[in-house]
Amino acid sequence: MSTDLNIDHVANLARLALTPEEKARFSAQLGDVLGHIEQLRKIDVSGVEATAHAYPVFNVWADDVARPGLPVEAALQNAPEHRDNMIVVPKVVEGE
Repeated sequence: MSTDLNIDHVANLARLALTPEEKARFSAQLGDVLGHIEQLRKIDVSGVEATAHAYPVFNVWADDVARPGLPVEAALQNAPEHRDNMIVVPKVVEGE
């Protein structure tokens, strides 16, 4: 794998505007990362079973049990402002 990078193309894909100094630094860093990946590609893993986790994962989901909700008073306790049992927030959408 060649580490000849088009850092301008990579920056454009990431929507980044880079200075020439940043381009030089990030190009070197990305080249180092790709060099490490190339080293990992050389390792023989043919006898290693594919896995998504380092340890077996069993029954990771808790039982879905209905429980009582938070009382209105407790839910509104730390709200900076509330009205009619609802939290009042600043308007963030400009409308007509």
